[in-house]
Amino acid sequence: MSFIKTTPASQATGEVHEMYERQQQHWGYVPNYAKDFSHRPEVMARWGRLLAELRRPVSDYRFELVTFVAARALKHSACSLAHGRELAGMIGADNVVAIAKGREATVLSERDAAIVEFARAVAIDATKTTSGQVDALKQIHGLSDADVFDIAAIAAGRCFFSKLLDALGSEPDVSFMNIDADFRQLLAIGRPISQRKAEILAPLYEAAI
Repeated sequence: MSFIKTTPASQATGEVHEMYERQQQHWGYVPNYAKDFSHRPEVMARWGRLLAELRRPVSDYRFELVTFVAARALKHSACSLAHGRELAGMIGADNVVAIAKGREATVLSERDAAIVEFARAVAIDATKTTSGQVDALKQIHGLSDADVFDIAAIAAGRCFFSKLLDALGSEPDVSFMNIDADFRQLLAIGRPISQRKAEILAPLYEAAI
């Protein structure tokens, strides 16, 4: 479901078909969020390039940690579920649950707990971040100025993606129903998971028949 009309996978051609195809290669189907970009596939392409650049300087773990925390703070179900699942594969579901409940200090290092606090502040209200927070990240936890930039950029980038999709009514894909029920219910804190069957993109020659 979306609040705007989008291009069904069965009707996609040109740049939209190419964009859907790239997304399907990753997910195995055309995700709901991709359809919202059917009006501006070039924006999706540029978001993909920006996302690749945001994650390039950091470890997969730090990228998933910051992205999950930002998505959770933004109450965006799909990103919270997707990146919570990825993070759980690295540190375990119980630790992700603790972070989601604000108990990161009990399961993470002091440095990572400070990163979580900063990323959460960026997502919720960046005007509330302080020079003291940044100084602590650098002087106490050993982060560089570039590290702080990367964390802020990843969290801010997630704000663009998550807020755009929530503004358009995009729902998490039905495939998220395969996640453990308790874990799923904790992370799906925004829009409910769609119950509609996922769309599969047909090759162009089939779509033209």
